Amino acid sequence: MTSLVTPGLKNEKESAMRIFALSVMLILVVMPVFAAPVSMKAGVAKAVITNSRPLVMVNGRVSQGALYDLYTRVLVLNDGESRLVFVANDLNCLDVATPILRERVQTALGIEPERLIILATHNHNAPIQIVPDNFDYGRQLADIIFNAIGEAIANERGPAKLLLGSGEGPALAAMGCDVIDREVQVLQVKAGEDAVAMLFTQPTHPLQAARDMVEPGHPGYAVIEVERRMPGVMAMYATSAGGNQFAVAPKGYRVTAAQSREQGTEYAEQQRELAARALGGQLADVVMAIAAGDMQNVTGPITVDPIEIVSLPLGRPISREEALELAKKFPENVGFVPYPDDHRGTNWVRMLLRYYEKGIPFPERTTDMICTDNTYLIHKSDEELLSKYDRVVHHKFPCVYEEVVTAKIGPMALVVMQGEVCAPIGMRIKEAVRKETPILLFAYGWEHNLYIPTREIVEKNLYQAKVIQIQYASPVPWSLDVEDEMVDNVLRLIKRTMTK
Repeated sequence: MTSLVTPGLKNEKESAMRIFALSVMLILVVMPVFAAPVSMKAGVAKAVITNSRPLVMVNGRVSQGALYDLYTRVLVLNDGESRLVFVANDLNCLDVATPILRERVQTALGIEPERLIILATHNHNAPIQIVPDNFDYGRQLADIIFNAIGEAIANERGPAKLLLGSGEGPALAAMGCDVIDREVQVLQVKAGEDAVAMLFTQPTHPLQAARDMVEPGHPGYAVIEVERRMPGVMAMYATSAGGNQFAVAPKGYRVTAAQSREQGTEYAEQQRELAARALGGQLADVVMAIAAGDMQNVTGPITVDPIEIVSLPLGRPISREEALELAKKFPENVGFVPYPDDHRGTNWVRMLLRYYEKGIPFPERTTDMICTDNTYLIHKSDEELLSKYDRVVHHKFPCVYEEVVTAKIGPMALVVMQGEVCAPIGMRIKEAVRKETPILLFAYGWEHNLYIPTREIVEKNLYQAKVIQIQYASPVPWSLDVEDEMVDNVLRLIKRTMTK
């Protein structure tokens, strides 16, 4: 059969088809550059977590009812590819429920542990979960929070927009340094034109409104006030790196010891509540002003790196002879005792003597030890003691210091650090990162609030430096290099995440 296409025309046709094919390939290669902007959704939910029976609180007292309910609040961000979950609790930190939630959320919802950002207000008027009698409350929290996460996912809507802003918050006091970080950071989340969430933070301990009653402290009252002023918005507060900083009662609300004695307990309690609510109102004023000002749009794809355990340096132990001298000050065979036992602060001496007696190598870095739910730091090689606390060690997600998560949301760096990170550490990180990109920083993440001190605090042997021993039973103190190593490692992690 004779071809209907002449040789010249055939070559032209093949050439055209090759050009077409190359054009298609070029389009496929270039297409991601011109892809549509990420379509983000956001969902929120909250639930009451007030204890129904008297429990030991963080302040060491047994709760006598509730002045105001405690809440867990959940914000879920979905960029179309994956989710990032923020959980903010009116608690000291989550403790017992953390490994339970990590495993359940991973198994049931397909959300990896690094994408479950569990935060806290560091509330001292809430049940403390390191007390064995309170462990059941912690396990109940895991159920409540898991259900709230599911509700927030069901409530997702969009398109969502994320806006970041900051300002100077109410006055704070600090230990161990002259500089004070008063920065309030706000992440406003909108769905369409409507604001649906306001996540804000300041680096400080809360000002509490009562002595013996459960209540959320001044950050909780700031949340209540923001929600009152912005109907339909769920406000969330989580503490930043403020381990050595403390809220100060506003002028006009400060009660002296003499006034308390003269006016009586009822008067002092009334003033305490008024002070916490007034300070909460001042914090809410700052948040509202930031939200009304120029905020940076940080909407964009979410990238989260796996949880990194930053290994921090420790100091050397005192001699066995010195430890035996200290042991004369407490009853023989007292054993390891939980909070709030009077002898808890000497657990570290008994732990130290155990190292000498058993020939256990002294830890040189935090990663040499595992922390139990009772907050005993136990050497990884001490299988005998670990087996005693096997029920609360959590094999899949053991607590090893210092957990850090770094993420990228659009152009913004997100940093979450475990424990009570002291303010100068947070300030150094923020100042370094802001030269290149916006940053949102939290501390008090996940479980167990071990202080991460500065060099100055370790040199002066202040309370924040002592906690690793008197509360966590470490046989050795901190090294002077802990601050620099913490900052350097977090900056390294941020750079790794932001350059992906």
